[in-house]
Amino acid sequence: MEKINLEIKAEEGHDEMKWVHDSSVDYKGRVPLRASTGSWKASIFIVAIEFSERLSYFGIATSLVLYLTKVMHQDLKTAARNVNYWSGVTTMMPLLGGFIADAYLGRYSTVFASCIVYLMGLILLTMSWFLPSLRPCDNPNMCTKPRKIHEVVFFLAIYLISIGTGGHKPSLESFGADQFDDSHAEERKQKMSFFNWWSCSLCSGLIVGVTLIVYIQDNINWGVADIIFTGVMAFSLLIFIVGRPFYRYLAPTGSPLTPMLHVLVAAISKRNLPYPSDSAQLYEVPESHCSNGRFLCHTNKIKFLDKAAIIENNGTLLEKQIPWKLATVTKVEEMKLIINMIPIWVFTIPFGICVAQTSTFFIKQGATMNRNIGNGFDIPPASIFTFAALGIIVSVSIYDKIIVPMLRRVTGNERGINILQRIGFGMLFSIAAMIVAACVEKKRLEAIEKDPLKGSLSMSVFWLVPQFLIMGFGDGFTLVGLQEYFYDQVPDSMRSLGIALYLSVLGAGSFISSILIEIVDHITEKSGKSWFGKDLKSSSLDKFYWLLAAITTVDLFFYVFFAHRYSYKNVQKVVVVDCYEGNSECVEVSV
Repeated sequence: MEKINLEIKAEEGHDEMKWVHDSSVDYKGRVPLRASTGSWKASIFIVAIEFSERLSYFGIATSLVLYLTKVMHQDLKTAARNVNYWSGVTTMMPLLGGFIADAYLGRYSTVFASCIVYLMGLILLTMSWFLPSLRPCDNPNMCTKPRKIHEVVFFLAIYLISIGTGGHKPSLESFGADQFDDSHAEERKQKMSFFNWWSCSLCSGLIVGVTLIVYIQDNINWGVADIIFTGVMAFSLLIFIVGRPFYRYLAPTGSPLTPMLHVLVAAISKRNLPYPSDSAQLYEVPESHCSNGRFLCHTNKIKFLDKAAIIENNGTLLEKQIPWKLATVTKVEEMKLIINMIPIWVFTIPFGICVAQTSTFFIKQGATMNRNIGNGFDIPPASIFTFAALGIIVSVSIYDKIIVPMLRRVTGNERGINILQRIGFGMLFSIAAMIVAACVEKKRLEAIEKDPLKGSLSMSVFWLVPQFLIMGFGDGFTLVGLQEYFYDQVPDSMRSLGIALYLSVLGAGSFISSILIEIVDHITEKSGKSWFGKDLKSSSLDKFYWLLAAITTVDLFFYVFFAHRYSYKNVQKVVVVDCYEGNSECVEVSV
């Protein structure tokens, strides 16, 4: 009899693992079958569209400063400011896109709609080059200032691409991570690797964008590159649609900000109540009730918010039905998670400022140096960005395949080291990159002084390789770590917004970089000579790089202080519910 019972339990366990119970559904609205949905079989379609989007984005972003200075004849300071503004908008827009995806449209629909907007931007960009009435000039060789209509259409096109990226980027990455079930041990490990290999795919698109595409921009024309962007994006959208039967879908849960307001209002209204002697007396939804999501353990930080979960009047039914008067412990803890993230977000912004230099001043430096590698072949300036991508691929591969397995055995931590340690380690590389960049720029300026006629052409562009490579190593640790951190640590209902928060670090970095340039320019101009002249010959970028290295070093101490005191999300229990339409019963599984 005991043997039969064991066999029945084993069969039930096997049947349980056959289905995915994480509140997701398949494309027909049913509980997903694990063998035929999700995991890497679904993610491959998602990674494909990321490759094409990054190819287009970096093909535009890395050459934008050159387009603005060569085709639109802007001075260095104006071009750098415009690039930083565009980069800032592009990486801040995901906050809106992620909110819409989490609250209303869902991730799949948001990705689809965003791709359409993205394609519209690419088509308009192509038209701005080929339509005679929209072209910059009739004769490019005699042009000193582009037509106003070209400026309007060009900036409209690239900001349409920003809007498309705003919905595409946070939704696609979180949709890819949604394909892995946290309650399944094997899929949970695969998800940890997903962010690493996602970044490798991103870098593959980057490499093609800054080599083949940039070569076409430099040696044929910008319009041909725009045609390639449009064609590749349209094809990848088709691939994304083909993968629809293999995806797992999470339904939007309404505004993720509303529950936080509930907690805040309830805590303020109960501010005069005493804390209960036992935290177990705080209100939580009974496990027997249908409730999607996971329970979080109570923590003793930011105790004022705990008052939102204090039950008054013996917990009348009316009180429990009014979320503005009573919040669950889980909702309170989710509010605490967001508050605890603020210092981490703020003190990673200087890293974003360092990243912003790679697509502006680093590229412009390359344009002034000797790019010939023999037989009359000149490397396009933006192609030097390839080494940053290679740095990311090398660091991510070594980290995922060598460092993590080794540290797992040493520390017993499933991740090897915790996420914030990984981010902090990468920030050291950004400091090193700025120091190396300052030294190389100093040498380039000395070369100009020694030989004003030849100038920086006496130096090979490969002098810039170390700063790109080191910055790439830093990206492999910090950027990938930020992706995983914000996806994993935000409330489950805010995961698209979580990816958007990671991108907003780069966006804020770009905006602050522009502001910093303006401030430094204003101060140094008053003292005699601005660090930012009309071109690189009359600039002192080496001093600006030293300033960034100093700022990031000081910032790192603050980051370590807050990271050391950070409390990670503590999941108490996964409540798995099968409450799809037509099913009156809820199936609950505790993990």
